[in-house]
Amino acid sequence: METEYTKISELMENHQRIMGLMNRVNAETLKAVHNRQEAKKAAGTDKVTKYEYAQNLDGNLEDLVKRMKTFSYKPQPVRRVYIPKAGSDKMRPLGIPAYEDKLVQGAMADILQEIYEPKFLDCSYGFRPGRDCHQAVAALRETIFRGYVREVVDADIKGFFDNVNHEWLIKFLEHDIADKNFIRYIKRFLISGVMEDGKFIESDKGTPQGGLCYM
Repeated sequence: METEYTKISELMENHQRIMGLMNRVNAETLKAVHNRQEAKKAAGTDKVTKYEYAQNLDGNLEDLVKRMKTFSYKPQPVRRVYIPKAGSDKMRPLGIPAYEDKLVQGAMADILQEIYEPKFLDCSYGFRPGRDCHQAVAALRETIFRGYVREVVDADIKGFFDNVNHEWLIKFLEHDIADKNFIRYIKRFLISGVMEDGKFIESDKGTPQGGLCYM
């Protein structure tokens, strides 16, 4: 796996659009994502837990890979729940994927991280591996104390995840990714829909938050 990901990094350095990514979503990488899952996490619409899936792990993964290769695998709608939003009296919507969808998303997310992590500026801290808000605050404090700073702006994009434009997101990905099957599955995840209070809601825009938290 490390050799494969190193190859991805080398292709990015050469500014090449990448092919063959779906080959990396295999039984080995899916099992690695399974092992990272928190056992007590809430189940999605399939009601399948990590423990239940693990009872026939190799067989389940073999069947999942087979369905992915024949494109008979289709992501299920996420189960929407709400949690308190920090610093606000509003609630934040989270999407809980079905268990197999967590595995596929995790394997694909690992690949996307290898592609896009090198593109981030060193001053970027949000949702990056090995970085957290405490490091961001420390870097900001050092910048303020070291240089001449008149203003600090705290800004946020209102409802960003709820309003992500699917068409532009795919165009953005296709700038670096030439694997049509990889893109095809990303599209399937984006339009898989939401289940809330027993009702199916289509997802023609936006992307659910919270599906790949391991802690």
